Order: sequence, then C-alpha cells, then structure tokens
Amino acid sequence: MSRHAALLPATFSRTIEDWLAEDIPSFDYGGYVVGNDDKVATLFCKSDGVLAGVPFFDQVFQHTGCTVKWNFEEGAEIMPYGGKVAVAEVRGPARRILMGERLALNILARCSGVASRARRLRTLADTLGFTGVIAGTRKTTPGFRLVEKYGMEVGGADTHRMDLSTMVMLKDNHIWATGSITNAVKSARSVAGFSVKIEVECQSEQDAYEAIDAGADIVMLDNFTPDTLRLAASNVKTKCQSTRNNVLIEASGGITENTAALYMVPGIDIISFGTMTQSVPHVDFSLKIAHETSEPALSTNGVCDF
Repeated sequence: MSRHAALLPATFSRTIEDWLAEDIPSFDYGGYVVGNDDKVATLFCKSDGVLAGVPFFDQVFQHTGCTVKWNFEEGAEIMPYGGKVAVAEVRGPARRILMGERLALNILARCSGVASRARRLRTLADTLGFTGVIAGTRKTTPGFRLVEKYGMEVGGADTHRMDLSTMVMLKDNHIWATGSITNAVKSARSVAGFSVKIEVECQSEQDAYEAIDAGADIVMLDNFTPDTLRLAASNVKTKCQSTRNNVLIEASGGITENTAALYMVPGIDIISFGTMTQSVPHVDFSLKIAHETSEPALSTNGVCDF
C-alpha cells in the first residue's frame, strides 16, 4: 500500500462508489457483450510521469470485484522512452474490469499529471538551492479536490489550504469589503482564534507592512514581477527580523513552471502555483485485456525511483 494512502479519509470509498454510479446509472450494455469470463488486463503507461492515485485506482476495482497487482511503487517516475511500460495488472470478470476501466484511468491520469508537475517544481527548487515550500492552491476541480491534493503530496509539494475552513486567506475582496487590511485581520482573528493561521494577499510592500502590524501570520506578495519581488521580499523580511516577527512570505500570482526559477529568491518562504492543477497535462495510461497474440511489454526498465 502507498504510504500516502493513510492520509485519505474513510469517506473516499463512498466518493468512488458515487462516481461509479454516475458512469453506470442503469444498464451496462457493453458489459453484457463481454460477459463474466475471468480475464487479465494490463495497465500501460505511455508517457513520462510520476505514478500517483494508486489507492483510488485500487478502490475502483475493489468496488467492481477485481484485484490489482502493481509493478511499481506509487511515486515512481515512469519513463516509457516512446513505448509503453506495464505498470499494473487487473484481474477479474471481463465486464467488471471494463466497468471500472474509464473511471480508474481518468483518476490515475490526472492525479499522476498533478504529481508530475509537483515533482518537477520541487526538483527545480532543490537544484537551485531554494529551500522554501513549493505549494499548490485551492484552484482545484470541483468534486476532484481530494485526488488533486493527493497528487501534490505524492509529487512532493505542499497542498496549501485544503478548503475555506483550514486557513483564513484575506484577498482583495475581503479587504475592500471591510475597508482595510487591519479591519479584515481583526475581524478574522475574532472568530478564527489562535489555532487558525491568517494570510493576507498584498499588492504592495505597504500592504505587507500593514498586514504584519495587524497580526497576519503569512503575507502573500501577489502578482509581483521577479525584480520587484526580490526587493520587496528582502525589505519585508528585514522588517520582520528587526521586530522579531516570524511572519512567512509567500509569492503567488501568474507563476508557471516555465517562470518558476525567477521567483525562487531569498526571503521567499513559499511559492504557490495555481498551474499545479490548472491546465496540467495528464499522464497517458491505457488498460488492455490480454489476448493470445499479445506481445510482452517493457515492465521493469525505464523507471527512476525518487
């Protein structure tokens, strides 16, 4: 079992059941065609990526009465080198394999895509000597957040806040609605208490100073250019050190995988990427039932465990 599987709530099994019900609301006509003969299907990976989403894939086929045997550990980097790699084997009645096929592939492809981007960003940061946090955001697909946040974890990134209840983030609309950063922080603190962190989205250095003075735990320097970010981060960090304030500084807003290196500057504690989940390319998987003329596929080469 994946070590990350222990993070998942007990309710995720019910979510899988709901997704299966969405896909098969009444008759399964294709299942009728193939019948109940026991078959073996091979899961192939056909593009480079980090394998993620194993517990969800397993749970789909547990619901359909099939078993899964994996050739790789979750988190392994699969590299087919232009071919395909046999990643797992699914056994069970033909119609039950096909019953879960598309749902399982959809989950695995997207989760692995998120994990792959997270891994690349974390590797880039390590290569450049950036020791700050590489994080995702709350810009996730409705109903699919658990899968996407799980992919971040497997890829080595921080999930950032899971939802509106796990951290307070005061953005421009909150500030405009209350009249000032100070008012917004004061109001949030009155209900959030000591155990919930408060982050403030800042459009300038002066915003950051006001947020710090108001008692924010994290200041986000939002939509800064790399040059202005470097200067602002240095100035804000100097102020924090002079007042012995341990406020964290986050960079966010329009940062992509291609521009990430420009934002990995001294003074930044966190870089968050909406692009970790938005427009992320999927990893290409397919599930094929074996037949007598099948040729053996690459199953042990082309893998690099991290």
